[in-house]
Amino acid sequence: MAELASFPALGVTDGGLRRRVSNVLYQRRNLALCLMLTPPLLWFGVVYVGSLLTLLSQSVFTFDDMTMSVVAKVTTANFRSLLVPANLDIVLRTLAMAIAVTLGTVAIGFPMAYYMAHYASAREKGFFYVGVMLPMWASYIVKAYAWTVLLAKGGVIYWGLNHLHLIGMLEIVLQIPGIGGDTLATSHLGRFLVFTYIWLPFMILPIQAAIERVPANLLLASSDLGAHPVQTFRTVLWPLALPGVVAGSIFTFSLTLGDYIIPQLIGPSGLYIGSMVYTLQGTIGNLPMAAAFTCVPIVLITIYLAFARRLGAFNAL
Repeated sequence: MAELASFPALGVTDGGLRRRVSNVLYQRRNLALCLMLTPPLLWFGVVYVGSLLTLLSQSVFTFDDMTMSVVAKVTTANFRSLLVPANLDIVLRTLAMAIAVTLGTVAIGFPMAYYMAHYASAREKGFFYVGVMLPMWASYIVKAYAWTVLLAKGGVIYWGLNHLHLIGMLEIVLQIPGIGGDTLATSHLGRFLVFTYIWLPFMILPIQAAIERVPANLLLASSDLGAHPVQTFRTVLWPLALPGVVAGSIFTFSLTLGDYIIPQLIGPSGLYIGSMVYTLQGTIGNLPMAAAFTCVPIVLITIYLAFARRLGAFNAL
């Protein structure tokens, strides 16, 4: 009986302890916030930042070509090697494609986002949302391989252009240096199309969210004051929607910089930063040089994020 009588007292004690802890956490909000953030921050710091710093620390080590092993001898030769014309060409090729894909997704995504925000009905908007998100539900690898079939000579695109009598125009475009190639599947243009298709949803959604924040009466007021539609776009809509454009470009720019699968499947020969890192680390085992190449997109994205922050892009994410 004495043992049974002790349970209510134990419950009261536990309840009182819980109340005291709750009162302390309520009165000290910083302590409660610290306790909530400590586990995810530890996970982020150890698993992500720790592994990244471990990789980057390898960039100052030496790779012995004779023994094919990493020697803990500090050197800056790996970073100097980035300025070799062959390696510099890889960096510039990747950067040019990232910029082109970003501009292409803006040109395609902005009109679609504007229509979704200001003209589409509720049912049409739902249809557009599904249409934009649906490609993201499929496997990235499946989509990349599917495009190799679509762009191949004798594929659907060639079949459609042949029926529209536009094959001659395509052949002229494919002869342009830096854009074309032997076929659409082995050209920079084909690679650009695949990148643009895959990353387009990441551009449309931030722009659409930014345009929806633009009051419609501002556009009407601009028209009532006699502004031409181009003037309204240039002086009212574009400045207010620019944070969404820059927010979407963060995804398209960074994802293109680090991709290594599409450059291997589609387009002409020539390595990108991602494929170069994969080759150096996975095939050759030159981890220091791979880490030095990894620093390039990190530096470029850091500079770009600083630029995006000044334009208020983080408010549109």
